[in-house]
Amino acid sequence: MRAVVVNSFGGPEVVEVVETELPEPGAREVRIKVAAAALNPVDAGVRAGVFGGAGKRIGLGWDVAGTVDAVGVATAWSVGDEVVALDYGMVKPVGAHAEYVVVPADAVAKAPTTVDAVHAATLPLNALTAEQALGLLEVTPGQSLLVTGAAGAVGGYAVQIAAHRGISVTALAREADEELVRSLGAARFTAGAIEAGSFDAVLDAAVLGEPALEWVREGGRYVGVIPHAEPASVRGVWTGAVEVSADGARLAELVRLVDDGVLTTRVAETFALDEAAKAHARLDEGGVRGRLVLVP
Repeated sequence: MRAVVVNSFGGPEVVEVVETELPEPGAREVRIKVAAAALNPVDAGVRAGVFGGAGKRIGLGWDVAGTVDAVGVATAWSVGDEVVALDYGMVKPVGAHAEYVVVPADAVAKAPTTVDAVHAATLPLNALTAEQALGLLEVTPGQSLLVTGAAGAVGGYAVQIAAHRGISVTALAREADEELVRSLGAARFTAGAIEAGSFDAVLDAAVLGEPALEWVREGGRYVGVIPHAEPASVRGVWTGAVEVSADGARLAELVRLVDDGVLTTRVAETFALDEAAKAHARLDEGGVRGRLVLVP
């Protein structure tokens, strides 16, 4: 089968499509025939060597939508099930950017019925990150939440999930994105000029760090999206960062929100698997609204 890998670190030029052995599922695992797989900033980080693995062949890709093709023992899934999953792992020989991928059975959820596989592939990593970040923030209905980078994939899902739960969301984004983030459910919008201590909680999807921390009230909560890179606590503000984990049960709840029209999946552009390097180059250009998706 074909798979997207890097054998050395660098820019998009190091991305290769290679022939490799078809993986076999073990106990409590399933193999998915990939219909679509989103490209995320973490893939660019892996490609650049941010997470280590020098000297190894590293497979890329975390998000997958497709069809169960084979199952190991002790799984509840059946061949032919249409699913989505998070293929967690920084350094792995094969990732979701491949024709087939093996994942733990408990990382899998039924695919949405209201969107196609290309759109479904944009859900697992970014929506789970948003959901788990909101859990760390412990924000409740009636409290105020600022989401930085609200027009991005994680930020956009966070706005929608929080607004659906009755949380008052202010979106920080570029002025050109105001209409978009308001359509996602933000009650208020700002492109800057935020008063210090204005919010009960801040989800810093734009990775602003200390400036965003200043916008949290005394004793509030701040969560970033890069593990172990959150700023130090000040004024009694709890600080942390989300490290996403695969969670098929939680992913199933997010799928339900897609089918209920609460969550909007956004695709910027699709690329054939053989065009993976081209997709990485487009990601590096920036300004992408929605996800780039590879289609084997």
